[in-house]
Amino acid sequence: MSKIALTLPDGSLKEVDRGTTALEVAQQIGPRLAAAAVACVYQGEPRDLTRPLEEDGDFSILTFKDELGQQVYWHTAAHVMAAAVLQVFPEAKPTIGPAIADGFYYDFDVHRPFTDEDLERIHARMHELVKADLPVERREVSRDEALALFADNPYKVELIEELEEGVPLTLYTVGDFTDLCRGPHLPSTSRVKAFQLTSVAASYWRGDENRASLQRIYGTAYPDARQLQEHLDRLEEAKRRDHRRLGRELELFTFFEEAGAGLPYYLPNGAMLRQLVCDYATQQHLRRGYQLLRTPHLIRADIWQTSGHAQQGYPMYYTDVEGVSYGIKPMNCPGHILLYKHKTRSYRDLPLRFFELGTVYRHERSGVLHGLLRVRGFTQDDAHIFCTPEQLTDELVGVLSFARDILGVFGFSDLETDLATRPEKSIGDDESWEKATAALAHALEVAGLEYHVDEGQGAFYGPKIDIKLKDAIGRLWQGPTIQCDFNLPERFDVSYVGEDGGEHRAVMIHRVVLAGIERFLGVLIEHYAGAFPMWLAPVQARILPITDRAVEYGRRVRDRLREAGLRVELDESHGTLNSKVRDAEILRLPYMLVVGDREAEAETVAVRHRAEGDLGPQPLEEVVARLVKENTPPQS
Repeated sequence: MSKIALTLPDGSLKEVDRGTTALEVAQQIGPRLAAAAVACVYQGEPRDLTRPLEEDGDFSILTFKDELGQQVYWHTAAHVMAAAVLQVFPEAKPTIGPAIADGFYYDFDVHRPFTDEDLERIHARMHELVKADLPVERREVSRDEALALFADNPYKVELIEELEEGVPLTLYTVGDFTDLCRGPHLPSTSRVKAFQLTSVAASYWRGDENRASLQRIYGTAYPDARQLQEHLDRLEEAKRRDHRRLGRELELFTFFEEAGAGLPYYLPNGAMLRQLVCDYATQQHLRRGYQLLRTPHLIRADIWQTSGHAQQGYPMYYTDVEGVSYGIKPMNCPGHILLYKHKTRSYRDLPLRFFELGTVYRHERSGVLHGLLRVRGFTQDDAHIFCTPEQLTDELVGVLSFARDILGVFGFSDLETDLATRPEKSIGDDESWEKATAALAHALEVAGLEYHVDEGQGAFYGPKIDIKLKDAIGRLWQGPTIQCDFNLPERFDVSYVGEDGGEHRAVMIHRVVLAGIERFLGVLIEHYAGAFPMWLAPVQARILPITDRAVEYGRRVRDRLREAGLRVELDESHGTLNSKVRDAEILRLPYMLVVGDREAEAETVAVRHRAEGDLGPQPLEEVVARLVKENTPPQS
C-alpha cells in the first residue's frame, strides 16, 4: 500500500498508509490524544476523524481545548439533541442548530412551546442516544437528492435552494435523524460525555419577525462532568449579574414597550451613572486634543446615498419633511465630514480630531433587542480623525493607546484584538482596501499588540480593528473599534492643501472607544455586579438616622458631604435601622453613615463600608476626607 506524508504542527513528518483515517493517526501518536480527539484539520480543512486521508498535507488533531474543536463538539451535541427531539416530538420540523459561544442551540417548528417537562424528556432521550454509541455518519448527495429527502421540511428546502447548483451537499445521520450539514462531527454519540439543556426561548426563522415563529432549545456539553458543572456555575453567576435584573434592583433604567421597543429610559441613578461615564470620556478626549462637535439627528437622504449607507441596506429610519426624504442618523460620520468640509483645510490643521457623544438610531429587529446591550437608540463616543497619509500610523497607535488606557480605568485590562478585513458587500477599489488593511496591521505591530485576522468582518467602507474586553467572570464583549477609511474621503471629496500648495486627499479614521454608551453601561453593570467603584457609584453614601430626633443632624451631615462634591442621600423613612440598612445593601451603596443622638452630640458618624463592614464611629470631617479621596478616578 502506498504511503502519504503528513506534516504535523511541530513541522515533523509522519508517514502513514494512504486511506488511513485521522482517528487511526491519533491512535498511532498516542492513546490519550485519540481519546481526546474530536476532529482534525487536514490540508487546511476541518474534517471528520473517520474520513480517509489520501494525499500529503498539513495535519493536526483537534481536541476540546481548541476553539474549533469545541465548535465540533457542541455542533454534534446539537444533532444529538435534534435526534432526541424528533423521537419525543415526531411532528417537529428541525430548522438550524449551530454551535455558539459556550454551547449550542437548535430551532424547531412545533405546534406548541416547549415546557420544562419537555426538556427533561428530551434530556433523558439524549442520554439513551449517547449510551447507544450510535455512529455519526457522513454522506454526499446531489442537490436533487437533498430536495427529495427534505421535501416535507420547507426550512431545509429553502436552505438547499439557496445553495449553488452542481455542488455536492453533505448529510450527517444520527440514528433516525438526518440533517443537512457541512460538519465535521464527532465519530459517535458516546463521545458527548456531559451535557445539559439550559433553556428554551421563542425565535423566528432566520431572525425575521415577519416569518415563522419557532422554538429554540439551548444547551451545552463538555468532555466531563466537572467542566460542565463549572460552566453551569458560570451561567448562574451570569444570571446574578444580569444587567436587566440589576437595572430594576438598582433603579437604573427601564423600558416602556407601549412607547417603543429598544428605547431605554434612565431613572435618576442610571442617568447619574451614564453622566459620570460620559463626563469622564469627554475629559479624556479633550486631554488628547479632540475637539467637541454636535451634529443633527436628521440628515437628508441624498447624503446617505453619497456615503453608501443607503445602498448597503443599513438599518436606518427615514422620514419625509416637506416632500424631502431625511434619514435619522445611524452613525455620525457624514455629519463630521460636512463639518470638516465647511472650510478649506491646510496640512497645518492636521491631524484634526473631531469628537461627539452622538445619539444614533438603528432599525434593529425586535427579536434581537436585549436590555441595554442591543437597543434601537443609543449614544456613541464617536470620533473621526482627518490626517495626512504620513500621520496615519501615529494616529492609529494613539487611538490604540487611548482605548487601552480608558478601558483600564473602568476595570477592563484583559483585552483581545481582531483585525477585520473587507466584507463581501463593500465600496471602493482593491488598492484602497489593501492600503487601509496594511495601515491597521502596521499600527498593531508598532503598538506591540497580538491580533487575530477576522476575515470579511470589516465595515463596508474600510477594514477595522475590533477590541474585545474580558469581564470579571471571563466573558468577552465587543468594545472599541478603529476603522481606516480611504473610501468616504473619496466619495465626499475630503481634501487638504498640502505644503506644495496642491490639493491632497485626506485619510479618515473612524473610532469609538467605549463604543455604544448603552451597551458599555450594560457591560459595566455586569462586570461590577452593580457594586460600582466609589467614583462611579450614582449614590456614594446614604445617611441612616436611627430615630426621628437624628434626622436634623442627618440633614447637616448630608449637606456637608454635598458641599464636598459627594453624591449622598438621607433616608428619612420611618423604618427600622435594619430595614434601612437592608435597602441600602440592595442598592450596593459604597457607604452607609448611621447617625443617632450620640453621633449628633459628638459630630461623628458610624461608618458601614460595603466591603469592609462596620468601621465604627468616626469624626465627620475625617469621613468627609476619606470619601473625597476615594472619589477620584484612577489615572489613565
